[in-house]
Amino acid sequence: MQYVSMVIVGLIVGILARFFYPGAVHMGLIMSAVLGIAGSFVAGFIGRLLHPATKDQPFHPAGFVYSILGAIVLIFLARTFGLIG
Repeated sequence: MQYVSMVIVGLIVGILARFFYPGAVHMGLIMSAVLGIAGSFVAGFIGRLLHPATKDQPFHPAGFVYSILGAIVLIFLARTFGLIG
């Protein structure tokens, strides 16, 4: 069940990153989910280093924002290296 929720959150993060990224980003829903999951892992890790969560707090709101920013950075890098159009 954890993997299903991770894919759903990754899809939401990927779609939001595509929405906030300036210009058209041409990729499908699967690539958006992969991008969102990867952005969540990378930026969520950095967010926890900068703003550690308390022990009784399972969800850290800054982690969601950092996940979207991480996915935006991954879109930029993918477009720079020509991986997506």
